Amino acid sequence: MDPPNDFEALTKAFSGFGVDEDSMVLILGKWHSEHLESFRKRTPKFFLEDERLFERWDDHHIACLTKEFLRFKDIVVQWIMHPWERDARLVHEAITKGPQAYGLLIEIACTRSSEELLGARKAYQSLFNQSIEDATSRLEGIERKLLVALVSSYRYEGLRVNEGIARSEATTLAIAVKNVDKKNPIEDDGIVRILTTRSKLHLKAVIKYYKEIYGKNIDEVLNNAFKDDADENTKEALTRVIMTRSNVDMKEIIEEFDKQYKVPLTQKIEDVALGNYKDFLVSLIRRVA
Repeated sequence: MDPPNDFEALTKAFSGFGVDEDSMVLILGKWHSEHLESFRKRTPKFFLEDERLFERWDDHHIACLTKEFLRFKDIVVQWIMHPWERDARLVHEAITKGPQAYGLLIEIACTRSSEELLGARKAYQSLFNQSIEDATSRLEGIERKLLVALVSSYRYEGLRVNEGIARSEATTLAIAVKNVDKKNPIEDDGIVRILTTRSKLHLKAVIKYYKEIYGKNIDEVLNNAFKDDADENTKEALTRVIMTRSNVDMKEIIEEFDKQYKVPLTQKIEDVALGNYKDFLVSLIRRVA
């Protein structure tokens, strides 16, 4: 492959969701100093040239590329962890990051069973020498009431679902979302009660009726991660959802995604992700599909 084609391939290897390790090894392993110099001059997307004609790597892109290199390592490390430890560490990370990451706490609290949450609470105490309840009680903002209730409750996990109540609570949720400009839904005691006390099966029924009433999908986490303007927290959600749900209900998630967006989830990942990170995500999905 001649250098111009190498430049294009290497630029692509550096520019995705994850990195293309194989292309990097193939290209950089054979390049000499003149090739590297030419690459720096021909890729202003990565390198800035100052008045001394010195090409330096853009600091922002270095930070972004570092995250992309770490993406595969992070998913492997967390995949091997005990699920309780993984959730406890995710909760601690969200609390540390602050309000912009509180959505992660809500996601964990709403998608785990009461037994799984209890396990995460035990792991949190072992790892950080305090309770999750104590940590979340010191959070700031209007989210605190909901988050404390979510991590403290022990929800009913039986098979019984009252369809009438589920439909009624879907209406409550739809009204709260519609009036979001007047009052944040998580300030509503009724919404907090629904999210913190209902079983997973009941919440699934609420979501089903919510879609019928409001016409929107409550959870677009996976699809949002594929967007060009996705921020880092949104991108991390792709890894988290696939990794934490692969042994639980990933098949249902795949079927719902494929039906709603008219494209297989694996194809979306193939189109956007790169290298070992892409291969690992796809392998996790295909094992349950």
